[in-house]
Amino acid sequence: MGFIKGIGPLEIFLILVVIMIIFGVGKLPSVGKGMGQALKEFRSSVKDKDEGEKKLESAESKAETKAESKVS
Repeated sequence: MGFIKGIGPLEIFLILVVIMIIFGVGKLPSVGKGMGQALKEFRSSVKDKDEGEKKLESAESKAETKAESKVS
């Protein structure tokens, strides 16, 4: 987050003004809603991927345990 250190209140204000000029005040709620939904979908996909990897690792360890018990 080193690039954020140089951003002060004036820069944030200018960025918000430019966004309002580009999208207009009327479209800001819909733009915000769309960004929120996109972020929510991204987080859920990352969470699902992590859970899938954990399930795969668990299944692999169970298979290894079964293979070791059959060899013994």
